[in-house]
Amino acid sequence: MRDSGHRSDVIAEGFTLLAGQLPLNATDRELSRFRFRIALAGVAVFAAFIVLIVRFVHLQVLQHAYYTTRAEDNRISLVPIVPNRGVIVDRNGTVLAHNYSAFTLEITPSKVVDLEATIEGLGKVIEVLPKDRKRFRRLLEESKNFESLPIRTRLSEEEVARFAANRYLFPGVEVKARLFRQYPLGPIAAHAIGYINRINKRDLEIIEENEQAANYKGTDHIGKTGLEQKYEYQLHGQTGYEQVEIDAGGRAIRSLSRTAPVQGSNLTLTLDVKLQEMAEKAFGDRRGALVAIEPSSGGILALVSTPSFDPNLFVDGIRSDDWELLNNSPDKPMLNRALNGAYPPGSTFKPFMALAALETGKRTPGQTISDPGFFNFGGHQFRDDKKGGHGSVDMYKSIVHSCDTYYYMLANDMGIDSIARFMGQLGFGQRTEVDIEGESEGVLPSPDWKKRRFKRPEQQKWFAGETISIGIGQGYNAYTPIQLAQATATVANNGVMFRPHLVKYITDSRSGEQTMIEPEPLRILPWKRQNVETIKKAMIGVNTAGTAARAFAGAGYVSAGKTGTAQVFSLKGAEYRASSIKKELRDHALFIAFAPADQPKIALAVLVENGGFGAQSAAPIARMVFDYYLLGKLPKGAAQEDDVEED
Repeated sequence: MRDSGHRSDVIAEGFTLLAGQLPLNATDRELSRFRFRIALAGVAVFAAFIVLIVRFVHLQVLQHAYYTTRAEDNRISLVPIVPNRGVIVDRNGTVLAHNYSAFTLEITPSKVVDLEATIEGLGKVIEVLPKDRKRFRRLLEESKNFESLPIRTRLSEEEVARFAANRYLFPGVEVKARLFRQYPLGPIAAHAIGYINRINKRDLEIIEENEQAANYKGTDHIGKTGLEQKYEYQLHGQTGYEQVEIDAGGRAIRSLSRTAPVQGSNLTLTLDVKLQEMAEKAFGDRRGALVAIEPSSGGILALVSTPSFDPNLFVDGIRSDDWELLNNSPDKPMLNRALNGAYPPGSTFKPFMALAALETGKRTPGQTISDPGFFNFGGHQFRDDKKGGHGSVDMYKSIVHSCDTYYYMLANDMGIDSIARFMGQLGFGQRTEVDIEGESEGVLPSPDWKKRRFKRPEQQKWFAGETISIGIGQGYNAYTPIQLAQATATVANNGVMFRPHLVKYITDSRSGEQTMIEPEPLRILPWKRQNVETIKKAMIGVNTAGTAARAFAGAGYVSAGKTGTAQVFSLKGAEYRASSIKKELRDHALFIAFAPADQPKIALAVLVENGGFGAQSAAPIARMVFDYYLLGKLPKGAAQEDDVEED
């Protein structure tokens, strides 16, 4: 029993030792693993806290100002307040362009689920015409979809009330009060004043280039032509801003602050709109241009291009049918003929040629030529407009009776280089820098010009025979009416040339301070006084005893002028008969003049397209302008078409 008990104890002790060793080793391993995991988790938690602390410092300390601003931006919205556009008035205070307020029904496409359904629904509440829909779709193509676009403009009070009662049915649609530009006199002086229209992509690029983007927030329109374009930034003014607190839904809660906009500056022009209106009416239904300048300052008194157009058509976005009518018209009403039309000057070129001859010593006033009615050169006969010629002709007679042969010979004697140099001093073939964009240079012909103009070597050579036609204002000669007016004013002003300009002064809307547009003498030409007086005397003779005598018969002042007729196409030696030629191929009629002759107050150039002789078509218009400006009246009778010396 004792042995068996002893064995039992030994076996039990062995099992105990074996059982004790195995659980002890496994526990150690598990404990080691557990401790490693705890340490790793602690490091991860510590690293996470470090990252959070760093991020917290970055957001709350380093980026505090940035995120405070972002938070304010989410709470506060800056709403631009578009300024009133400056007013344009003539020299006597007559309003030519101003603003008025009206209600507009507008849609923000980005806030509308079904645009077509919305427009259809609006049409049941407020009349929406097909032209309104067409204009809206055009604006939609040109604009960003989050912009508010007008579907109807100039709502009546009744229409506003009807929409207000149904507004809940049209999310994304609202009535706004907007300023509209208006041109009270319509087509009168439209090419000078210009017009505004909606801002397009190119306009935005120009605004950004001029660092004006902030100032045009909320602005929909910009000057497109004329003075509206040239003085855009002065007329526009400074945009104001209103700080508005908004809720999470983007709805305004209250206004926090307001920076008032600054109205654009006002323009006072040198233009006399009554003179302008009378001059435009004098053209009737004929195409043409007139530029009248004050010789002592360069101020433009009238700038006519006819036919004209109504700038009010463009303010809301011109309808397609109106645009097609204007753009496709054979009369080209959108063309500013006064600045962009380049025409041969015809015989109005002769006084300048005569002055060039005196200044270069190629002629003296009393030197005569014998005119048989033609001039032969290089096997070609250049004909005078008077059969049989003018007989013995001196400088005075050459201008008064417009003798072509005299100037054929003179041009041949002077040579093209001498002619080009002198005429360049008078501003021919170069922009006058008038304060309207898009002026044409015209063409002052010379050998250098011909080399630039033509590509093939055989076309670039200047032939001596080409100089002959230059002398009578034909050939390659092509100048704008404003260039002719400037040159005439320079002669009237004894060689002092001013830059033509339309704005007299700019008035600051805040201070009322007026900034004068001071007359700018471009150059003072060193002409001999006796030479200028010789030309003036001959130009006086034109209006008293020469080609324009009929038009100026009985005038209560002494004026100086020169008629001109410019060929539209070559007759190739045939006799000119207006009745047998298509109207668009008939000669242009021109006239230049200044008055009073002793102390000129006004100088002008008149062009009547396809008007025939200058004495018949252009000179009577000048007479009307002079009579009104100098005497305050219209002439009692127009010039008769019979017994008028041609030119």
